Amino acid sequence: VPVRIVMSQTCNLPEEANLWNVHEAYTIVATQRGARRDFQKKLAMKGVEVVEFDMLNPRDVMSYCYDRGYLSVLWECGGTLSAAAISARVIHKVYAFCAPKIIGGVTAPTPVGDLGMNQMTQAIDLIDVSYEQIDRDMLMSGFIQPIPDLSPVIPSADEIPSVDPEVSPYETNIISFYKTWDTFGAFSNFSPHPIDMPDEKGDCLTWPTVEHYYQFLQAHKFVGVDNPQANDIVQEIKQARSPEEAARIGRTRQREFPELIRPDWESMKIDVMYRALKCKFSTYAHLTEMLLSTAGSVLVESSPHDLFWGGGREGEGLNYLGRLLMQLRSEILGTV
Repeated sequence: VPVRIVMSQTCNLPEEANLWNVHEAYTIVATQRGARRDFQKKLAMKGVEVVEFDMLNPRDVMSYCYDRGYLSVLWECGGTLSAAAISARVIHKVYAFCAPKIIGGVTAPTPVGDLGMNQMTQAIDLIDVSYEQIDRDMLMSGFIQPIPDLSPVIPSADEIPSVDPEVSPYETNIISFYKTWDTFGAFSNFSPHPIDMPDEKGDCLTWPTVEHYYQFLQAHKFVGVDNPQANDIVQEIKQARSPEEAARIGRTRQREFPELIRPDWESMKIDVMYRALKCKFSTYAHLTEMLLSTAGSVLVESSPHDLFWGGGREGEGLNYLGRLLMQLRSEILGTV
C-alpha cells in the first residue's frame, strides 16, 4: 500500500488540507524535533503519523524509509527539496516533462534549486536516457551520475592553529557545510533553530534563525542613522518569513542605501555573529554535541558566493563563519 510522506523542517503546514486525508493514503509527516508541537498533536488526531528528526535531511529520511521496508520512493517536490535530495545522492532516476510552452520570470521557480554549480562543465549528465511522447509533451527519463566534488580547498597550514589549537595542520580533516539539509547543515545560519536575543530597544525577542538576527543587527547599521527609511528596513527584516528573505532584504538594502550604513559596522559584525552563534549552540544541546563531535577537524562554510563568511568555490574565501564555529568549539572544550 503506498505511503505518503511530507517533509517540513518547521512544520509550517496548513491545518486543513487534502494531505491529511488518511483514507486516501497513510500519511507520515517528517519534521525537525520540537517543531510546532501543538500542530503535531492536531495531525495525530487526524490519524497522521509524525516522525521527528534531530536534523531533517533527505538522507536520514531515506534511511528511515529503508528501515521501515519501503522498496521505492517517488520524490514529488519543488526545486529546493529536489536539489537537497540530488546532493544527498538519494535520487537515482529522473523523470522530466518538456512541454511546447515558454514561461519565465525573475522569481520563477525552477525544477532543481541551487546545487552550487555555475558552469556547464559541472552539469550532471543523465545516462541510459529514454524519450516518450505523451500527447504534445515529451517525457525524458534517465539515471543520475555521481555529482562532481564542489568542496572548497582546505585552508593553509599556517592559518589553522590560530583558529583552533586542537586541529593538526598536517593531518587535516575538513568538514564542509552550506545547505541546511547537509549532514552538518545545523551549522548554517539558515538552520531553523530560533534564538532569544535583544532587539534595538534591549527587549528580548525570539528570532526564527541566526540569519534573521544577524540581518536585523546588520540593519542596525541603518538604525545608527536617524532616518525613517532605515527604520522601515529594520521592520522589513523583522517580518521576513524565511532566512533567505531576511538575507535578501539586508543585502539588497545595503546596496541601495550605502549612505545609511553605520561607519563602525565592519568592526563589529564578527562580534555580533559570535554572540548569536553562542546563543544558538548554548540553547540546543544536540547542536553542541554535533559541534564537539567535529573536534580536530577544520570547519568550512562552502558558500561559493560569500567570500567573507564562506570559503568560496576554490578556497579563496575568508571562511569567518567556519572560524567562529571552531573558536566556539575550542571555548566549549576548554570548559568541559
